[in-house]
Amino acid sequence: MITIAILLVIGLAVMFLVSTYNGLIALRNNVMNAFKQIDIQLKRRHDLIPNLVNSVKGEMKFEQSTLEKVISARTAAVSAGNSGNLAQMGKAEGELSGALGRLFAVAEAYPDLKAHTNVTSLMEELKSTENKLSFSRQFYNDLVTKFNTQQQVFPTNIFASMLGFSPAELFEIENAQERENVQVDLTI
Repeated sequence: MITIAILLVIGLAVMFLVSTYNGLIALRNNVMNAFKQIDIQLKRRHDLIPNLVNSVKGEMKFEQSTLEKVISARTAAVSAGNSGNLAQMGKAEGELSGALGRLFAVAEAYPDLKAHTNVTSLMEELKSTENKLSFSRQFYNDLVTKFNTQQQVFPTNIFASMLGFSPAELFEIENAQERENVQVDLTI
């Protein structure tokens, strides 16, 4: 009778361990998939930027420094994306977002650009991609938080590190300018 009880306890412990392991594997795979979705949106963003810059280059003759900053930020973001370092990637992508924001603001001052359908279309595509990127980052961070929480709660925390799991990094804003509120001035 005691042998059966011991075997039952061991069987339950093994089932719990297998269930915990499988749950953590599923969460880790979901986190990796969510990151790949961010990667897809970043690739789309990086592909659209040169087309937009080339489209506005002729009209924005006096804004070469803005265009150069966008291209430089894009190059840094692509390089950071290839590094695999999430913090470095977040910082570079934040700087690219800031440069794109300045480009959009400057482009508003050129009525010929706003009338050019190719430029308008590219800017809308880029804005749509920025929105998708924002949602992808939010989804990724939600999954990372769930994955990390699951590793930290009792009794999973006892086994998570023994099974080779470690916390995942959140995608954070590294650029302090992105945290600031946008200033809108409607005075004439």
